[in-house]
Amino acid sequence: MIHLQNAEFVRSAAKKEDFPRDGLPQIVFSGRSNVGKSSVINRILNRKNFARVGNAPGKTSHINYFRIDGKFYLVDLPGYGYAKVSQAEKARWARLIQSWFDDPGLMTLGCMLVDARHKPTADDCTMGEWFKQAGKPFVVVANKLDKLKKSEIEPNLQRIRDTLEIDADIEVIPFSAEKGTGRPDLLGQISAHLGEGLL
Repeated sequence: MIHLQNAEFVRSAAKKEDFPRDGLPQIVFSGRSNVGKSSVINRILNRKNFARVGNAPGKTSHINYFRIDGKFYLVDLPGYGYAKVSQAEKARWARLIQSWFDDPGLMTLGCMLVDARHKPTADDCTMGEWFKQAGKPFVVVANKLDKLKKSEIEPNLQRIRDTLEIDADIEVIPFSAEKGTGRPDLLGQISAHLGEGLL
């Protein structure tokens, strides 16, 4: 049983040689730099400031690894789509992320974050293609649900599904890092792919 009690930062990987390959499952999180990725990770772990919530988007320029209960890694990919980063830096991030996806032994489950309020961007669609091509299970987490009216939720979730062109068997989880909505569903997915129960 995994209790999410013991969460430790392990390393920031700047190149593929830095990726841990110790056989532990890796649950990877990706998303635009302002989608609230750190807040979602903090909500999952029920920690306030575990994954640093940056004031300036685009702060995460490496792949950050957090080991949970000694049983698996949460992997935080660099946020993408941030305008104030140089083209050279964006290209470096893309190469780093691509090298992670190219290694078939790494990903156990992908969690692709999008903003529930908006149509996914071209960058989101590119990230979606990387997840599809990886051939590993992934879910789409539609964060910032608390910013939507009830009547907007279903149409917005459908628009996300249509824009990303994802199959019906891929779950789109409505989520609010602010309120905790969707946490049990996301933990259920993580638990199922770890093959262990989460408390």
